[in-house]
Amino acid sequence: MAAALLAAAAHFHLIGESGFYFILPAAVLLIATVFSSVHFAEILSLRLGQPFGSVVLAVAVTVIEASLIISMMLSPSEGDSTVARDTVFATVITVLNGVVGLCLLIGGLRHHEQSFQSQGAVAAFSVVGTLATLTLILPDFTLAVKGPYYSTVQLAFVTVVSLVLYGVFLFVQTVRHRADFVDIAVVDEVMHSRPTGRQTAIAGIMLALSLLMVIVLAEALAHPLEQGVRGLGLAEAFVGLIIAVLVLLPEGVTALRAAASNRLQTSLNVATGSAIASVGLSIPTIAVMSMSLGKPITLGLEPEHIVLLVLTLFVGTLTLATGRTTIMQGAVHLVIFACFVLLAAVP
Repeated sequence: MAAALLAAAAHFHLIGESGFYFILPAAVLLIATVFSSVHFAEILSLRLGQPFGSVVLAVAVTVIEASLIISMMLSPSEGDSTVARDTVFATVITVLNGVVGLCLLIGGLRHHEQSFQSQGAVAAFSVVGTLATLTLILPDFTLAVKGPYYSTVQLAFVTVVSLVLYGVFLFVQTVRHRADFVDIAVVDEVMHSRPTGRQTAIAGIMLALSLLMVIVLAEALAHPLEQGVRGLGLAEAFVGLIIAVLVLLPEGVTALRAAASNRLQTSLNVATGSAIASVGLSIPTIAVMSMSLGKPITLGLEPEHIVLLVLTLFVGTLTLATGRTTIMQGAVHLVIFACFVLLAAVP
């Protein structure tokens, strides 16, 4: 239905219009497509097991996210060297504070206290912190080229080490130390409930199509949202936050459902995996495009955003250190996310 709406909108030149005859159906179908994505992702998770299901969802969303960023950078009307930085930063902060905060709050309210594998969670968070610092903070302080840019050599080096670190993390998560990323409370599964190979293949294809529709619908709604944001007198960066939230809806809903079912480790796998993939895959992909086309990209964050990122990494480390969480940690992360939303709307 989403594809049919987009085809009809393109035929009648409705994409980008601000009227309710396009916005309302597109918004409804966007939410429906998100829940379809979650359904197909859960089928894959049942077949592949954790943490493979979380990895598949994170990589799928990130690949499409990177494609969307590149298309926006190459657009004559919307090309902006800061779009990659702003989108990746919004994704990281939204995931590590918004999604994680809601998971901890909902899980704490329902189960009082939840446990998870601190070894796996801390390892994932150390990768997020390293990648985010190298790609979003360090460019402001290098001397070869005046920040917030990397020189060509520096950008190539950061691209390579980001991909290597992401590859090592995947190896640790799925092979060498897979047990560190599996829920402590293992739920007994009935063998006949495991999807067949045919069902898994269909779910994989439908997941890819659903995620693609989420991105396309979100991009189609970007212009009306931008008009609405301007009409409210908010900063244009707020549009990027809204689009990031829409793109992350499939992973966010999956993580929240897992936390409500007392599977916090799965929630953390989805959240941290999404942040790692967003930085470890999107930035290198965009960097290669930048070097090949000679189009510079702004990577270094503004001072207020550096403060929020450092605070997020510090609080996140404390949250994951004990292997136990309550609603307190969830409230702290949500406060940080609320500050980010405020600064996105009113810098």
